[in-house]
Amino acid sequence: MLSDASLIFFKLNFTNKNSKIMADKKPKKGSYGAGDIQILEGLEPVRKRPGMYIGTTGPEGLHHLIWEIFDNARDEAMGGHADTAEVVLLPGNQIRVVDNGRGIPIDIHPQTKVSALETIMTTLHAGGKFGGEGYQVSGGLHGVGASVVNALSTYTKVVVHRDGGEYMQEYAQGKKKAAVKKIGTSKKNGTVVTFEADPSIFPEIEYDWKKITNHLRQQAYLVNGMKIVVIDAREYEGKIDDSKVFFFKDLGLEVPSQTFYFEGGLLSLVKFYNQTQKHVHKNIFYVEKSPDGIEKVKVALQYVDDISSRIVSFANNTSTPEGGTHLTGFKTALTRALNSYGRKNGILKEKDENFTGDDVLEGLTAVVSVELREVQFEGQTKSKLGTVEARGMVESVFGEAFNEFLEENPDDAKQMINKVILALRARKAAKAAKDSVLRKGALEGMTLPGKLADCQTRKAEDSELFIVEGDSAGGSAKQGRDRKTQAILPLRGKILNVERARLDRMLASQEIKNLVVALGTAIGDTFDIEKLRYHKIIIATDADVDGAHISALLLTLFYRHFKPLIEGGYVYIAQPPLYKVKQGKVSKYVYTEEEKNDYLKEIGIDLSEQDDIVESDEAEEEEPEETEEVDETKDKKGEKTKKAQKVHIQRYKGLGEMNPDELYETTMDAEKRVLKRIDILDGEEADRVFDKLMGSEVAPRKNFIQTNAKMANIDV
Repeated sequence: MLSDASLIFFKLNFTNKNSKIMADKKPKKGSYGAGDIQILEGLEPVRKRPGMYIGTTGPEGLHHLIWEIFDNARDEAMGGHADTAEVVLLPGNQIRVVDNGRGIPIDIHPQTKVSALETIMTTLHAGGKFGGEGYQVSGGLHGVGASVVNALSTYTKVVVHRDGGEYMQEYAQGKKKAAVKKIGTSKKNGTVVTFEADPSIFPEIEYDWKKITNHLRQQAYLVNGMKIVVIDAREYEGKIDDSKVFFFKDLGLEVPSQTFYFEGGLLSLVKFYNQTQKHVHKNIFYVEKSPDGIEKVKVALQYVDDISSRIVSFANNTSTPEGGTHLTGFKTALTRALNSYGRKNGILKEKDENFTGDDVLEGLTAVVSVELREVQFEGQTKSKLGTVEARGMVESVFGEAFNEFLEENPDDAKQMINKVILALRARKAAKAAKDSVLRKGALEGMTLPGKLADCQTRKAEDSELFIVEGDSAGGSAKQGRDRKTQAILPLRGKILNVERARLDRMLASQEIKNLVVALGTAIGDTFDIEKLRYHKIIIATDADVDGAHISALLLTLFYRHFKPLIEGGYVYIAQPPLYKVKQGKVSKYVYTEEEKNDYLKEIGIDLSEQDDIVESDEAEEEEPEETEEVDETKDKKGEKTKKAQKVHIQRYKGLGEMNPDELYETTMDAEKRVLKRIDILDGEEADRVFDKLMGSEVAPRKNFIQTNAKMANIDV
C-alpha cells in the first residue's frame, strides 16, 4: 500500500506594501499565517511521515529497510565493482548488510563540508546515482535509501574499507553520534552497514526469514555472477563480536544460512518458476541486448499448460509488481509477433479474429528486465516504472529477437500458437457462457439465487455475506443472523476447483453461478468492483478437514477471479469456537485446545483429574438450579473447602450443530466474533502455493502433505 508522496508547496502573496510579516507574532485564533508554516530539517520529514518513503510501517515497510541497504550492494555488483553481498539477521533485531564493492567515499564533500559518508547517511537526495561516473545504471536513483533507513533506526553503524583504511561512523535516529573516524588499516574494499529499526516507528519488529530469502534469491537470478549469502543468527546464544571480520560467515558459527548464485540468470529464474509445470514447448526464449552499450533489455519466457500467467518485471533489478512502460512494450510486441506468425504460416485463418493480449498471456511465464541510465519510478517504493523510453526499447529489442526465435524454432512456435488458439476459443466460449448468465439475470430483473437469504439494507458498506457450509448451518445462520445487515448463502457440498477450470466450465457450476450473481460484480473482463453488494464476504466453514478444503476452494476462486476483493480487504474467514466450556451457570467459548486448557486451569480444574471434566459432542441438558451439588473436602488444616464444580465441555464439530443463538453469539455478532482478513503479502509465493495445492501436478502436492502432515489436526 503506497501513500501519496507528493509535496505541497504554498505560495503566499502580499499586495499591501505597508504590511509587515511577523513570524514570531502569535496568530489570532482561526487565522493562517507564516507562523503556521512548519519547516522540517534534515531527516525529520522521514520520521514525521515514514509512509511517504517506505510505503507503510507494517511488515512490508520493515522489510523495505533491508531492500534499501541491499540495493546499494547490488548496484555495486551491477556496475562490476562487487561480486558478493551478505545479509545477516542478528540478535536484538539488528540487520547487517555487507558488500565487497568500492566502499562509500569518506573524503570531504565540497558542498556539505563534511564526509561524503555522513552526507549520504544524513541527507535526503544525496548519493552517487544522480549523475557523474559513480553509477551508469542503478536501482536507487532517489538518493534517499540509506538516509531513510538511518532515520528510521534507533542505531546505525557504517564501517567502510577503502584506500587501505577502515573507517566508521555511528548514528542514532538519523543523527551522527560523532564524526567519521579511522579505526584501523585494511586490505579490503567494501561497506558494512548495521542498523536496528526503531520500535517507535514500527509497531511490530519481526523479520520473515522466508520473505527475505525469497527476495534475495530473486535478486541473485537478476545479477549474473553475484553471490548472495543470507544468515540467520538471531537465536545465537553467545555474544557476537563481528568487528574482527568483514564477512560474517568467516566467524564460522553454526547458524542457518543460504547462499544464492546463478550463472543462468533469467533463464534459471523461468526454470525455477516452471519447475512444477508441464511445458508446452521445449526451448526457453531468451534475449539480452544493449542497444547503446549501456542500457540493457533482458527477457525470458516459456509457455506452460496452465490458464493463468506468471509475469514478473524489473527495472534496474528493482521489482516492479505494478508493471509499467517496460511491461506494456513487452505485451504489445508479444501480441503483434504471435498474430503475425500465425497468419503468415496459415495457422491463424483469415476468418479467425486476432489474438488479444489476454489470449497470448494465458499460460505464459515471463521475466522482463530493463537497465536504464535515467529511470523514473512512480513512488519511492518503486512499484511501477514510468520511464517513457523503456516501452519503445523493449518493444523493439524483444519484438525483433522473438520474431527470429519463432522462425528458427518452428516446433516451439507451433506449440505456442496452438496454446494461444486454445485460449482464443476458450475466451469465446466463456464469453458466451457469461453473456448467458448476465442476460438471464437481466431478463429476470437480476433475480438473486433462491438459496440466498439477502439482507435488508442496500448499502454495500454496511452489508455482510456469510458463505456457509451446508443447508444445516445455513438454516441456523438464517435464523440467528441480523437480518438488516447480514446475508446468508449456503453452499451445497464442495465447489469446483477453479485452478485449472476455464470460465465457461466454472459458470456451468450452479454454486459458483449463485455466488457470482450474489456478489453483483460480474466476472472476467466485465468485472466491476463498484457493483459489489457486500463489503464483508465471510467464509464460514466447519473446523475440520472438509471445512478447510471448502475454504481453500473458495479462496482459490477469489484469488484467481476476484483478486480485487482480496486486495480491497473485503474477504474474511470466520473463526467459530472449537469448544463450549460450562461450569455451573457460567459458560465460555474457546477457539483452540491451548485456550481450553488455560481456561480450565484458570477456574481451578486439575487437568489430570478426569472425573472433574465431562466431554461430549452433545450440548449439556439444563438442570434445575436446586439439584446442583457442591462437594466439600478438607484442607491441610482440617477446614472444609468447596471443591470445584464439574465442567461440561462441548466439542463443536460443525456450525450446523450450533443453535441459532450460539451461532450468532460466537460467529456472527460483530461485537464478539473473531474474523481473519485475507491479505496478499507475497503475490509470487501465493501463486506458487495455489498452483502446488490446487493444480494438476500430484508430486508437489504429495510432497507438501508428507512434509506438513504432523501439523494437521485431524479428528479420527
